[in-house]
Amino acid sequence: MTDQFRIDSHKLMYHVNRVKKWLDGELIYPIYMEVSPCGSCNHRCSFCSVDFMGYQKKMIDAGLLKKRITELGSLGLKSIMFAGEGEPFLHKQLSEIIVHTKKTGIDVAVTTNGVLMRPEISEKIIASMAWVKVSLNAGQADTYAEIHQTQSDDFGRVLKNIEFAAKVKQNQQSRCAIGVQLLLLPENVEEVETLAQRSKDAGADYLVVKPYTHHHKNDHHYKIEYSVYNYLEKALEKYNSDAFSVIFRARAMKLWDKQTQPVSACVCLPFWSYIDAGGNVWGCSAHLLEETFKYGSIKENTFKEIWEGQKRAKSLKWVSENLDLSTCKLNCRMGQVNKYLNELIEPPEHVNFI
Repeated sequence: MTDQFRIDSHKLMYHVNRVKKWLDGELIYPIYMEVSPCGSCNHRCSFCSVDFMGYQKKMIDAGLLKKRITELGSLGLKSIMFAGEGEPFLHKQLSEIIVHTKKTGIDVAVTTNGVLMRPEISEKIIASMAWVKVSLNAGQADTYAEIHQTQSDDFGRVLKNIEFAAKVKQNQQSRCAIGVQLLLLPENVEEVETLAQRSKDAGADYLVVKPYTHHHKNDHHYKIEYSVYNYLEKALEKYNSDAFSVIFRARAMKLWDKQTQPVSACVCLPFWSYIDAGGNVWGCSAHLLEETFKYGSIKENTFKEIWEGQKRAKSLKWVSENLDLSTCKLNCRMGQVNKYLNELIEPPEHVNFI
């Protein structure tokens, strides 16, 4: 199936200069960052990977965030995805933050449950965005309500918001990719094809079907064998067209079934970072609330001061010497990046025979 955005892989090989500086031991700034504008959420999804954060009613100050985003652009940050511990569109000023981010030269994306991505929001942001991905984890309203722990009316509301966003994209001649994402669970497996058709009809550019991930802090746990669902990859091909594709994350599903980490060391942290709804800068979103991974706060210091500070240096040293990967998520977002970097550090034999 077409995966033109390499969602089931990684894109670090396109940043050769940054990787070369890292290999040479130079200090580098991140390429990619995740930012949580808001700690609270209007849903309580049964699979939520950050449920241990407690859905706190925190809201990052828009003025401060825009100031730091301007700084990050000057330091070489390439992209920001607004997502995080809560629903990003609960932040009333997210639209202006998105527009500002794009003006600094940073590519912008949002992962959202889509309920609050109303028509007036889409009209403001679509032209500034590289992509928006809507988490829609069922093909029917009742199943959706059960998984998202919300009212069933939200299902139709989200589909209408996707449809309007697609029309805005067309009217504004924007290149924003409008995606839908389903986390494959036993509860929704029979509705994946229904969602594929509904996403296509709504004007989305793609549907991603991805596996569950688990962290030892989560309140939930699913025992899933994804090989049982391999038939879906072939079944979903019929929904592909020039304007729409289904991305079935088979690679990630195989990794889940193995229940092992693909690497023995985490070395990817210099290439990305995370800012939570309280303004704290973290080395890894899978280790939020762990002081070892907390670099500082944008309320107290510039990002440059934080990134070049002793707390971050100490954290990176600890990770290289002490991190137990069993405390990390299986199917970590940076898993393929880590694999790539580890192969650069210790290449196999005969690499000169290109």
